[in-house]
Formats: sequence, structure tokens, C-alpha cells
Amino acid sequence: MEDFISQMLLHARGIWKYRWFAVCTMWLVAGGGWLAVSLQPNDYQSSARVFVDTQSILKPLMASMTTLPNVQQQVSIMSRTLLSRPNLERVMRMVDMDLATATAGEHEHQIDSLMQKLRIAGTQNNDIYTITFNDQDPKMARDVVQSLLTIFLEGSIKGKKGDTQQAIAFIDEQIRLYEQRLVSAENMLKEFKLRNSALLPRLGNDYGAQLAGAADALSAATLELREAEQSRLALLAQINGEAPLLAVDPRSRAPANPEIEARIAAVNKNLDNLRLQYTEMHPDIVGARRLLAQLEERKAEERRLAPPETDLGRNYSPVLMQLKVALAEADSKIAAVRVRVQEYAVRQARLEEQRKAVPEVESQLAQLNRDYDINKDHYEKLIARREAAKLSGDLSASTEMMSFKIIDPPSMPQTPVGPKRRLLYSAVLLAALLAGPGAALLLSQVRPTFVSPGALRELTGLNVLGTVAMSWTDAERRRLRRGQVVLGLCLSGLLGLYAAVMASRFLMT
Repeated sequence: MEDFISQMLLHARGIWKYRWFAVCTMWLVAGGGWLAVSLQPNDYQSSARVFVDTQSILKPLMASMTTLPNVQQQVSIMSRTLLSRPNLERVMRMVDMDLATATAGEHEHQIDSLMQKLRIAGTQNNDIYTITFNDQDPKMARDVVQSLLTIFLEGSIKGKKGDTQQAIAFIDEQIRLYEQRLVSAENMLKEFKLRNSALLPRLGNDYGAQLAGAADALSAATLELREAEQSRLALLAQINGEAPLLAVDPRSRAPANPEIEARIAAVNKNLDNLRLQYTEMHPDIVGARRLLAQLEERKAEERRLAPPETDLGRNYSPVLMQLKVALAEADSKIAAVRVRVQEYAVRQARLEEQRKAVPEVESQLAQLNRDYDINKDHYEKLIARREAAKLSGDLSASTEMMSFKIIDPPSMPQTPVGPKRRLLYSAVLLAALLAGPGAALLLSQVRPTFVSPGALRELTGLNVLGTVAMSWTDAERRRLRRGQVVLGLCLSGLLGLYAAVMASRFLMT
């Protein structure tokens, strides 16, 4: 602490040694600074406040029918983009600022100056926007604010109409593109159906249902064919066993063994039923065929052992004629059913061959239908959106969705807002009071001298044996006192000048 105090005392002695240099520096800094502050041009500020009312009763009423824009966001974006280059150039043309620019550099400098001086501030809760501009000319400040306010009001109306028209134009273009896609999808779907009509579902039946239907039809036709064949066999059995009815001969006889015929018919019927349930290798079917073969052999043996028939009127029996007619009908029915069975078999075989191609066709059909449905859905949605956009545009154009109310119009300022000369004068005085001692301290460091024996001993490391005191004469003492008085007067004059400058500013305001 003692070292610090001694160091400060050394610096104070050095400053006192060059005190006149410090005083001159203070006067130069103060005088130059006050002159520069007084020569600064006045800065006038003009401002305007606008209230944007974004509340409308039509919003809740038309919310379900139209797509209303976010008016608050639109106003916020518009306020942020208001200081764009085209708007600033338009402001310059409106206030004739462009007439003062002769070169491109001056034009750019003027635009930069406008961008720096213009200020737009807004509040999110109250929707109040303030436009402020500072300039040396009060009339120019007012005109610039008025021009920017006009652009702000015009931009809101044009923005709404322009956005709606651009949205409708974009939607119309998308509708045209999706219409082309929809027509292309319809043509592709039509060509695919024509090309693969045999493999596509019909009347709600898919390929599996068609294949099952063909199999069922083939089974029914096969069963009908077997029934017709059994009916024909029954007719043949009756024809072969029919007794003569017109010529009665004692030598005529009944069938060889009616019991065997009945058993054969019963076994055939049972065999048909078994074939509908089991395969040919089933034990029941094998046993039935073996029994049928035995009965047929027995029947043939009895007919071989029976005497030959000599009844010539047997073929002329009315019952026999009816049986022959029924036999002919049975033959024709068997032929027709056999053709039907063959057709069903061919159809089923064709469906079996096409089974591998059906999944691919169904997959392609599903893809085409999906593409068509997507394009159709987007097309219908775009149509609805276009109508909603038109209604929204008409609503925005015919009614005021947001209204502008100018709270404070721009006016010509009478008193400048800057520069803050009183504050600057005080800052200059403070700088001068610091610059003077600082300059003296710097000069004392540049031209150092020993002001005490301790400083000499500390620097050289030698012991100081003694000091010689200065002997002042009366004239020299009077001269020193006069210098101190002049020094005090200089400092007092500086403070007095500061007081006069500040008083002049108070009187001007």
C-alpha cells in the first residue's frame, strides 16, 4: 500500500511539473469538442401510430365454408417486409429524395441511410404499429413517414387480393394437371380391363368364386350324366325284361330272375351314391363292384341256360314302345349332358391354367384402381378448395377483414430530438479533465526527472548522501504565486465556459 501511495505521489509530481501543458490540453480538447458538438445538425423525428383491427364477425360465420387467411400473421409479415428495397425506392420517389442523387453510389447511400433511420415497432397484443423517421429537415421527416404509411395501407389491400388470385391460379394449374392424370388413369384402366377381361371378377365374383362355380357346375353335370346313364340302364333292363302283351303264348315266360334284376338295380344305385362320396379305390366301392360283377355273371348264366324266345308279338307291345321312346329320350339327354360335362371340364381346365396369372392381374388392377382413386380424390379436393378460395377472395374483397385506424398521424416536428448536446457537453468536459492530466503524465514518462531522493536511490541503487534545497528570492516567489493564480483562473474559466454553454442550451430549449 505504501508503494502504491508513493508511486501515485511521484505521478502527481510529474503532472504538476507539466501542469501548463495539461491546462492547454484541457482547453484544446474542451474547446474543440464543444465546437464540434455545437456544429452538429439538429435531428428531427416524426412518427405515426396505426391500429390494425383484425377482429371481424364474419370469421366465425364463414369458418366452415371458406379458408380465411391469418390476418394477424399477414399484417406482421407486411410490417416486417415494409422496409424492402422497392418500398424504399418508392418512398424516395414520393418525397423527391431521388432528385438529390446524381450517381449510383449516392443512390445506394441514400437507401442505406433510409433503412437505418426508419423504424417500425409493433405490439402483438394491441396490434398497434409505430413508424418513426429521423432527419435534419423536419418537413422531410414528416413526408417520409407519411409516404411509408401510405405504402403500408395500400400494401394490405393489394396483398389480400394478390394472394387470393395467386392461390386460385395455382389451384387451377393443379386441377388441370390432375385432370390429365385422371384421364390417363381412366384410359389405362379401361385398356387393362379390355385386355384382361377373362381374368377379371364379374358381378362381384372374383377368380376363386369363378373357379369354385366351374367345379360345382362340373360336379352337378357329372352327377346328372350318371343319373341319366342309370336311368337308361333301368330302361334297358325293363325293355329286356318286358313280357308280350298282344300275343299270349303259353310258351312265353317272365324274366329269367326278377330278384337278380332288382338286386343289380339296388347295387348300381348304392354304387352311384358311394362314388359321390369316395374314390374308386375305396373298399366299399370295390366290394360293390365285385358284387355287381357276380350278379351280372349270374344273370348272364341264367339267360344262357334259358330256352330261346319265340314270341313274335313282344316287339309290338305298347308298353315296350313307350319304353323304347323313353330310351331314345334318355340317349339324347345323355348326349346333351355329356356335351355339357365336356364344356364344364374344358372351362375348369382353362381356369386352372389361368390360376397363376390371376394374382398378377389382380395386383395390377388393384394398383390401377388405387392410382385412379388417389387422382380422383385429389381432383375433387382441388375443386372444393378452388371454390373455397374464390369465396374467400370475394369475402376479402367485398368486406374489410381488417381495418386500419390512424391513431397519431405524422406531423412536422418543431423541436429537435437530437443530438443530446447537454449530455455531449458534459462528456466533452469530462474528457478534457481527463485528457489534460493524462497528457501531462505521458509527457513526464517520456521526459523523466528525479523528483525525490527516494526515486534517485531506487533507480540507481546508490545511497544519497544529501540534498540541496532551492533558495527562492522574493521576485521568484511572487512569480510562482502569479502562476498559481493564472492556473486557477484557467481552470475556473474552463468551468465557467462549460456553465455558459450549458446555460445557452437551456435558454434555447
